[in-house]
Amino acid sequence: MTAYMDHKNLANEVIDDARAREITDGVHRVLDRIAAAEEQAGREAGSVRLLAATKTRDIGEIMVAIDAGVRMIGENRPQEVTAKAEGLARRCSERGFSLGVAGAAPDAAAEHIPFHLIGQLQSNKIGKVLPVVDTIESVDSIDLAEKISRRAVARGITVGVLLEVNESGEESKSGCDPAHAIRIAQKIGTLDGIELQGLMTIGAHVHDETVIRRGFSHLRKTRDLILASGEPGTDRCRELSMGMTGDMELAIAEGSTIVRVGTAIFGERAFI
Repeated sequence: MTAYMDHKNLANEVIDDARAREITDGVHRVLDRIAAAEEQAGREAGSVRLLAATKTRDIGEIMVAIDAGVRMIGENRPQEVTAKAEGLARRCSERGFSLGVAGAAPDAAAEHIPFHLIGQLQSNKIGKVLPVVDTIESVDSIDLAEKISRRAVARGITVGVLLEVNESGEESKSGCDPAHAIRIAQKIGTLDGIELQGLMTIGAHVHDETVIRRGFSHLRKTRDLILASGEPGTDRCRELSMGMTGDMELAIAEGSTIVRVGTAIFGERAFI
């Protein structure tokens, strides 16, 4: 178990008024930033979705974010997915929402809140997240995709995946080599039990905005080439999950469809 989970009860559902106001204000500020960036880039209002990155945040904190307007959440670690899934699904149901795979049936609540895994996934944890998450954003190899495919087929389900691409080239970041992304995506598109929904990247950790934008732009062009290839299973490869608290405006200018934001909503994390 991750060490900080010994010190924070992630299943906690109680939150004080002051903390709730902080999170609510954070969500509203981020939504305003997204709207302004869409307008600045000449993009249609609502074309970029906010994913709240909820690593180390408990159920009470996450539900305040949902009440404030968040309609997609993402966890970094499978352990947190399993620790929070049941309580989150119950609290969402009380509000008329469905959450994750379990709530995605046609007769479920009218508004669905997608649950994504956005952090690295080890093969021995696949079985823990498949019953819960709609989409795994951190698929970075054919090998991992094939393992997810086999487990999904065995369960009789289809899970969405994004191919993670290391556009910055930084060794500390996961993701496939950009030079191999099209080939890997086309292979993933042929696998049963998974749906290739798009690409994901983390922006370069530099001050030069030109460098950051170059990576986002290249991911968009890669996505466009995958779609243009017309290969089986690539027709739904449309999402571009790129942009976080510090660079979401740059990502939106380059075509992002999902921004993953944690700090600007919840504040700095007490645990890594």
